[in-house]
Amino acid sequence: MTTTTDARRLLGGAADPKVLRELSGEELDALAQQIREFLIEKVAAVGGHLGPNLGAVELTLALHRIFDSPHDTLLFDIGHQAYVHKLLTGRVEDFDTLRQGDGLSGYLSRAESEHDVIENSHASTALAYADGLAKARQLSGEDDRAVVAVIGDGAMSGGMAWEALNNLGGAPERPVIVVLNDNERSYAPTVGGLADHLQQLRGQSDDSIDWLVKNSSRISAGEGTGGPLPVAHSLFELLGFAYLGPVDGHHRPSLEEALHLARELERPVVVHAVTAKGRGYEPAESEPDDRMHTCGVLDPATGAPAKKASAPGWTSVFADEMCALGDEHRELVALTAAMPGPTGLAKFGERFPERFFDVGIAEQHAVTSAAGLATGGLHPVVGVYATFLGRAFDQVLMDVALHRLPVTFVLDRAGITGPDGPSHHGMWDLTLLGAVPGMHVSAPRDAAQLRELLAEAVAYEDGPTALRFPKASAGADIPALERIGQVDVLHRSSVADILIVAAGPLAAPAIEAAEALQAQGIGVTVADPRWALPILPELTQLAARHHLVVTVEDNIRHGGLGAALTRALADASNATPLRALGLPGRFIPHGNRNDLLSQAGLDAEGITQAILRACAPEPFQPAKER
Repeated sequence: MTTTTDARRLLGGAADPKVLRELSGEELDALAQQIREFLIEKVAAVGGHLGPNLGAVELTLALHRIFDSPHDTLLFDIGHQAYVHKLLTGRVEDFDTLRQGDGLSGYLSRAESEHDVIENSHASTALAYADGLAKARQLSGEDDRAVVAVIGDGAMSGGMAWEALNNLGGAPERPVIVVLNDNERSYAPTVGGLADHLQQLRGQSDDSIDWLVKNSSRISAGEGTGGPLPVAHSLFELLGFAYLGPVDGHHRPSLEEALHLARELERPVVVHAVTAKGRGYEPAESEPDDRMHTCGVLDPATGAPAKKASAPGWTSVFADEMCALGDEHRELVALTAAMPGPTGLAKFGERFPERFFDVGIAEQHAVTSAAGLATGGLHPVVGVYATFLGRAFDQVLMDVALHRLPVTFVLDRAGITGPDGPSHHGMWDLTLLGAVPGMHVSAPRDAAQLRELLAEAVAYEDGPTALRFPKASAGADIPALERIGQVDVLHRSSVADILIVAAGPLAAPAIEAAEALQAQGIGVTVADPRWALPILPELTQLAARHHLVVTVEDNIRHGGLGAALTRALADASNATPLRALGLPGRFIPHGNRNDLLSQAGLDAEGITQAILRACAPEPFQPAKER
């Protein structure tokens, strides 16, 4: 019998996945249990993606036993299901720093390990990576290196996944193995025709695996099946794949048998593994919505949050206001791409189920479907993370804006998100949306303004609108001293030296900076444009009455509010100089949100120092000799 101490030794000794091939079945079962206990302990302490990883323990063990990483390539779509992979490739000791500044990434990271090949944590991309990598291997003659892509059933609903399946299934000479990790959900339960099809497949017998083992040589040789399959054809077979499954994703021997066969077939194969999200942790298994897809710090014994939020979050405020507006506007409908809870639209869906649409992980489809709803006389609100909006930029531009359709985009997780890292920081949306003709973008500074601006957006019928807010608490409301047209003045000095134009929640540190500067004899006005894009004429007029304009935004400085105001001032023949403060034009790592904003100079101290530097006289430069 393997003891708990032995199991811990196994976990510590599994730094090299080759070790797994030397373990007995009993040792592997003990290791699986220890991995679950370890993940619950570590993720409870710092937060992270718990449910997806608890469901992928046996699957990941089987993958590393059958395939020789990194010689064989394992591609994990999204990467939120790869904590077990990290443990099995030498990162056990780093888990205390998970998602912390300068610590272990919550997703795959090529800087961490040679076993991490891709680190884009946007869904539905791994199959396209696999297609290209398999082509490269074919051209270079590396036929002995398997390419395996692990994708969840939720991510399989994305358009890119189907584009890749179309290419992979039509190339029998490239033996890519697609492992479908089917737990019936992404964040929320998987929806659509694919979900129905997978449910039918899940109801079939595992006898299909035994049958395919007996007929593998005929299939591999392209001689046909020698008779009908013991189960109905899957959609994947119709696309050109061999289909192995359904396989119990928590029975390692069955998984290993299916994966071994998939490799031996030497053709495109889908291995359909049925798993349970949150497996082995009762608080996750009994959670009715997302099975602890992601969680904050929690009590590992109960699964309850370790502490309650001191103030309502932006998402919560939006969720309540959407329901209130839904009562007022019967034409209001809502769409989400598989994230009803995280985007705040779950409450609206519960209250108005006939006016709520979850389209799966398909941002492009969500936007153009919203265009169709607007064409039909409704006002759609599309809830999406700011970082994911870029996936549907063409649809925003050509399907919504070109037709001047009244669609409202609500961009959650705008700016710095914190521990999720570079793929999830929402720091490009102002730049992208600033290029869309007729697009109006607002950035509420507080909860009261979110309610007000959302109501204005829903009432606007002459084109698209967008609201952006961060992943954070909404904080205290900041009343305006005066409203000039659409622009709110939040702070004013008797002397009009500096105008700070602050986007959204950065109004609070801008006011702090203004007070610090005023104490040093510098007069500062702080203005919140409310509608950040396009630039309002009253904002350029206000700028003309100051000696220097400083914009503050949690978007990259290339594009966005600062760049747009610079152009507007030039167009108005206004020579007032402008300094744009924003995020650097590079990928920002994971870390604490406030720390990352501070490092970018977007806290009160950073804004103050930037303005003092701008106001300081230039040092004397002697004339160069001619």
